[in-house]
Amino acid sequence: MAYKDLQEFIQVLENNEELIRISTEVDPELEITEITDRVSKILGPALLFENVKGSDMPVLINAYGSRTRMALSLGVQNLDDIAAEILEFIQIADNVPASMLDKVKILPRLAQISSYMPKMVKNGSCQEVVDHNPSLDNLPVLKCWPEDAGRFITLPQVYTKNPENGKRNCGMYRLQVFDARTTGMHWHIHHDGADNYRKNCELGKPTEVAVALGGDPAIAYAATAPLPKDIDELIFAGFLRKKPVELVKCKTVDLEVPADAEIVIEGHVDPSERRIEGPFGDHTGYYSLAGEYPVFHINCITHKKNAVYPTTIVGKPPQEDCYMALATERIFLPLLKFQLPEVIDMHLPMEGVFHNCVLLSIKKSFPGHARKIMSSLWGMGQMMFAKFIIVVDEDVNVQNVSEVMWKVFNNVDPRRDTMIVDGPLEVLDHSAPLPLLGSKMGIDATRKFPEEGHNREWPKDIAMSENIIEMVNKKWSEYGID
Repeated sequence: MAYKDLQEFIQVLENNEELIRISTEVDPELEITEITDRVSKILGPALLFENVKGSDMPVLINAYGSRTRMALSLGVQNLDDIAAEILEFIQIADNVPASMLDKVKILPRLAQISSYMPKMVKNGSCQEVVDHNPSLDNLPVLKCWPEDAGRFITLPQVYTKNPENGKRNCGMYRLQVFDARTTGMHWHIHHDGADNYRKNCELGKPTEVAVALGGDPAIAYAATAPLPKDIDELIFAGFLRKKPVELVKCKTVDLEVPADAEIVIEGHVDPSERRIEGPFGDHTGYYSLAGEYPVFHINCITHKKNAVYPTTIVGKPPQEDCYMALATERIFLPLLKFQLPEVIDMHLPMEGVFHNCVLLSIKKSFPGHARKIMSSLWGMGQMMFAKFIIVVDEDVNVQNVSEVMWKVFNNVDPRRDTMIVDGPLEVLDHSAPLPLLGSKMGIDATRKFPEEGHNREWPKDIAMSENIIEMVNKKWSEYGID
């Protein structure tokens, strides 16, 4: 289903008893974080703070902070439902129609895909109020953690264009508020927004930027999704919501933004200006280090008359972002299996903060198969950041981290079954000996073939006989254990 805007989603959360309204005055500096952190650690509800010190805008936080709310945000009962549909589209693309009848059969699905394209509208509620003398001081931007360098906008959709081909990019990059009219622009070197910025720098041109807050939650999620380069995030959002995203032209920059966003911040990044940004209490559970980043200058702020400010906090898991990462794990699994059919399942445990550790189960067919999988993954997009890849057999449930660790601790000979390689790492990895570069480890926890250097008989897992299990199941109530 498609939500018209964030406020419709808020109503759905409330109707499903997944949201609490808080009318007590709260401070956006640290107090909201402490409340939200406690709630996230007990897997509690979304929070709508209606009385925020220093601002007329309510603050929505923890809106995606559970499996249930993440599924609700994308309009599905289960996140795997989206994965199944993606797989269907992949199969259409992979199977060239052999006959005219086959072509006719796939036409409705192709027409459906075309219906997800964004469309322009003349007016949008995001521009009900237009402020050409803007001040970020009017927004309830949080200071999240005590040693943060300042207040940070943490849930933005950051829109830019590739100056060479005009293709749009939408990413989620934190913005440190420097003053009423400038912020940092935390573009990591590997991201498409940073690539657009570098291209403009080579041309000596400023990079126009529009930052949208709110809209259909599917758009916010799409901004975080690891899509292939030059795939429009708004087309993906249209696919998720089964309806095209409506866009309006910005007032001061040549960009389009979701018409029903809550708030839009317009401006530019100068090619020659950089400034120290950070530290920031990050999703790793540590403060990310300060560094030089581009500076975003604000021309204009537009917003709804009754705008709600959406935000999030990150830190030691579990936090709200854990469930956005869970959506990525489930939604993009079909793409991984399409490229590597031997993969059965994948899990990105929150202890690895989504990019430091990947657990994979495979249907093992030949000696060295696990190493082939590790090498393949390190060559795939953002999987290159995976510091640890653990591969287990197909009968292991990778969603159960304890079960995986049992296999690692018992099935692995460290010298034979580990592989260490050097390569790129995520910029937030403070353990790397050099920024952005370090070592990664693959661990083969599969049963070993003799050809892999295991010259003894591999033992069988302990398991009860099926007939005994069935008998005990039938008699269970007689034992009086429950």
